[in-house]
Amino acid sequence: MEPTDQELWSATVAGDEVRFAQLFDRYARTVYNHAFRLTGSWSLAEDVTQSAFLVAWRRRDDARLVDGSILPWLLVITTNTARGETRSARRWRALLRRIPLERGTERDVAEDAAGRVDDERRMRLILAAVRRLPRAEREAVALCLWSGVSYADAAVALDISEGSVRSRVSRARARLASQLLDNPEDR
Repeated sequence: MEPTDQELWSATVAGDEVRFAQLFDRYARTVYNHAFRLTGSWSLAEDVTQSAFLVAWRRRDDARLVDGSILPWLLVITTNTARGETRSARRWRALLRRIPLERGTERDVAEDAAGRVDDERRMRLILAAVRRLPRAEREAVALCLWSGVSYADAAVALDISEGSVRSRVSRARARLASQLLDNPEDR
């Protein structure tokens, strides 16, 4: 019988790296997909996933299991990590734009090709629409709609009522539908 999250996390809090690795194996794909939905980039999602698990290890004493599951807490960490990584990447790109290119220097073809991957383009369009939502609605969308966390678990993770989570998701759906219908080129 496979150990529960509670059992694995109790051992992790005591410093058991093997048990933490089991949790990583259990949830890395879900955390990675959540990170991709937040960043719109497969490579940045890899960085966010690694950073999120590193933060989880460092903050293991602060963890809050929801109905015996560590996943909602991991997804909140992932959301916060993605936010920080996105800010960092934005600052880095701004710095690069200020550096003059040498004469005759052309952009790397690999960078252009990577930027045109169709699934990343679509995700960026969706992410742009989601970014226009209020922060509370974005968090509810990321947890409930993108990562499949139940309303009840999201409520515990966000420290709000389940009704508030449902309301945020409902408002977010209406706003997103309106945005996508008003901008058909974004689909």
